[in-house]
Amino acid sequence: MGRESSSGGGGGGGGGGDMVMKPAWLDGLMAETFFAACGVHENRRKNEKNVFCLECCQSVCPHCLPSHRSHPLLQVRRYVYHDVVRLDDLEKLINCSYIQPYTINSAKVIFLNQRPQSRSCKGSANICFTCDRILQEPFRFCSISCKVDYMVCQGEDLSSIIYRFDESDFAYSQFEGLRMEDEEGQITPNSILEDPLQFKGSSCSSNETMGNSGISQDTEEAAAAATATVRKKKKKSTGFLPGIVLSLSSRRKGAPHRSPLS
Repeated sequence: MGRESSSGGGGGGGGGGDMVMKPAWLDGLMAETFFAACGVHENRRKNEKNVFCLECCQSVCPHCLPSHRSHPLLQVRRYVYHDVVRLDDLEKLINCSYIQPYTINSAKVIFLNQRPQSRSCKGSANICFTCDRILQEPFRFCSISCKVDYMVCQGEDLSSIIYRFDESDFAYSQFEGLRMEDEEGQITPNSILEDPLQFKGSSCSSNETMGNSGISQDTEEAAAAATATVRKKKKKSTGFLPGIVLSLSSRRKGAPHRSPLS
């Protein structure tokens, strides 16, 4: 199904030099802080701001959703402390070609922004055009922001990748009955996609073999998160083997030896 490109996404346009500018919803999506506590509902449980209103260009929490009932809403998730959006949702808003997707918990997602790196990978065969993060072929960007920033720096027309989306694809109804549920298997606005132990590999190998997930570049981040969790669960050791302790405690003194009576 074809999509109409537009510099304004769901509405609005521009001409001439304005085509290079980011539409308000895209600029807000990349700049917004997600998973922070909502100031309006600071005394309510599950008040993390993890839904983005494409009309108001701001993040909202599940308790705010009724106030945005008529607005298009995009769900944001988190993987290893970084914001991601499902590829199926983003593809309705913007051309995601050449952005490396990641498969997490059976869902393909794309990072919103570039992530800090512990070391440079500039010597690798295939790296992000913007931040030098190692990528699989044929991808050229590791996040939405990297692709957009690269196009802006090159003076390219952003209207060629922005779609005029159908607001019904981001309707409030997608969150009805799910906002405050925690039942196993349900995906709610509070969803945090975490599965760091399933990904292994070197983070800067130019000929690295990576699975369908393509997560090997993020191994250090995932491993750090997993290690922190494991450490919390470890119990302190007494430093003695139980068998030895039992043996020492159950040792009995021998019967005293007396001299035979004369």
